[in-house]
Amino acid sequence: MKLTQASIARLPTDKPDAIYYDDELDGFGIRIRAGGSRNFIVRYRLGGLERRHTVGSASVLNVEEARKKARKVLVAVDEGRDPTAEKATKRASASLLFSSVAADYLDAQQSAMKPRTLIESTRYLNRDWKPLHGLPLGTVSRATVSSHLREIAKKGGPTANRARSVLSAMYAWAIGEGLCETNPVDGTNKPDERRPRDRVLSDPELAAIWNAATDSDFGRIVKLLMLTAQRRNEIGELRWSEVDMASATITLPAERTKNGRAHTVPLSADALDILRSIPHRNERDVVYGDARGFAGWGAAKARLDEKLGNTVKPWTLHDLRRTGATRMADSGVQPHVIEAVLNHIGGHKGGVAGIYNRALYEPEKRAALDMLATYISTARAKAEGANVTRLRA
Repeated sequence: MKLTQASIARLPTDKPDAIYYDDELDGFGIRIRAGGSRNFIVRYRLGGLERRHTVGSASVLNVEEARKKARKVLVAVDEGRDPTAEKATKRASASLLFSSVAADYLDAQQSAMKPRTLIESTRYLNRDWKPLHGLPLGTVSRATVSSHLREIAKKGGPTANRARSVLSAMYAWAIGEGLCETNPVDGTNKPDERRPRDRVLSDPELAAIWNAATDSDFGRIVKLLMLTAQRRNEIGELRWSEVDMASATITLPAERTKNGRAHTVPLSADALDILRSIPHRNERDVVYGDARGFAGWGAAKARLDEKLGNTVKPWTLHDLRRTGATRMADSGVQPHVIEAVLNHIGGHKGGVAGIYNRALYEPEKRAALDMLATYISTARAKAEGANVTRLRA
């Protein structure tokens, strides 16, 4: 019998469970149960086993619509796919919340990921992708991911692409676990995170970062970066043999500077206080970390950012160096002195002029960094409500 709307209407309903197959499409039929429910089904064989797949309810689909859907199921079977298993997987993934899958994924990666990578992945999934936590895993679409990536990119910094990568890795794992069929990150555009390197922190931001920096290795490094305007690794890999408390200086050897020239950094009273607070450990020459200096920058910065919350817009440690140079200029320090503080070769000390101009400007550098320390302490005082007037040089 060819199934039509008319022929289906004439089928008996007194049997407890009966299936009537179509003469036109092999395996296609309608299942009628005693309660009156009518569902179109398609029967197929895969791997030596016979299976039945529900196409849809006869109260929703007419027979021609159901026949078209049945043909698609049979095409999938010819391609070696199992439509019934795929449907069950989709149903299961629709009931799994993103938050629970993210937690399972992070738990599964405890031994596979490096500690720093695990911390970063946890932060991205729990912070940047938090708006997805209440959604079923299988309902997150490419459009949803793309839209949220744009929002993450607006915050600045190298965040959006890393967040995209972590989300993609989680979905790849979920597919391997049979929790979903597709990765909604596939096909999304990578955000353009290039930003001009001109971030200068405001006075309230400087104060907030200083106050949030604890008396840990990283906290002391952050404060010294503020007070000295040096590069991250120059302070993070600092040796006690490079520090002279008596003359209040740090002398960086040529092999530890970017331009290959030895560099003397005068220390303000605040910088000296920070160094005096650091205990010497087991006769190690390094001030921080292990034999090579401080490690774990990403995780330590992430903890500081979490403590800062929304009080400081996205920033980098290098912004402290740029901010120091800018604030020294704002306070009247001459450009050639700022270049000397930063150990820059260009500008006033570049080219032929640099060869003959061997002036080290040590007194001027010390005055400039003392002024920078005063600037920072003034910003901190103002953040606490003090009425302070800053003087120029």
